[in-house]
Amino acid sequence: MNIVLLAGSNVGSKTRTAMDYTLKLAREKYPDAAITLLDLAEFEMVFSDGRNYWEYEGDTKYVTETIMAADAIIIGTPTFQASIPATLKNIFDLLPVNAFRDKVVSMLVTAGTAKHYLMIEQQLKPILAYMKAQIVQTYVFIEEKDFHRKEIVNDDVLFRIERLVEDTVVLTETYTNIREAKEAAYDF
Repeated sequence: MNIVLLAGSNVGSKTRTAMDYTLKLAREKYPDAAITLLDLAEFEMVFSDGRNYWEYEGDTKYVTETIMAADAIIIGTPTFQASIPATLKNIFDLLPVNAFRDKVVSMLVTAGTAKHYLMIEQQLKPILAYMKAQIVQTYVFIEEKDFHRKEIVNDDVLFRIERLVEDTVVLTETYTNIREAKEAAYDF
C-alpha cells in the first residue's frame, strides 16, 4: 500500500507537527506500507497553468506524480482566513478532475478556533468529492489550544490521529478488495 501524507501549506508549524506525529504513527503501525510525507514548504511549486500534471518539471512534477501514485492520501492543512491555503488549492488545480478516483483521502486540519471546522465541511470535502475521492468521513480537527511548544498536548487529539490512520488503511484495503473482486468477475 502506498500512502502519501500531504502537508498542504508552505508556512507555519502546527500542521507539520501533526503530520510528523501521523507519519511516525503510520510507520509504526504499518511497516509494510510505503509512506511518504510531502511537505509543501519543502518544495518549489509552480502555479497551475492548465497543463497535464506530468508535463511539469522539477518539484511540481515530483509532488503531483507522487500523489497520483498513492493508494491513500492523508491531507494535513491549516485554516487560513476560514479557507484552505493557496498552496493546497494549487495542488488540486495541478491534478486532473478524476485524480482521486480509487483513492482514499482523509483529513487532518489545524485552526485557531472551533468555528473553522466549517471549512472542512463546506470547502475541502466538496473539492475532494468532485475529484472522485473515497473520503474518510471523520477527520481530525486540532485547535490552537491543543498545542504547546510545537507538541500536541491533548491526548484525545493523539487518539483521533491514531484512529484516522487506522480508518484510512482499513478503508483503502476494503476498497482495494472490492475493486479486485469486481475485476475478477469479468473473467478476462
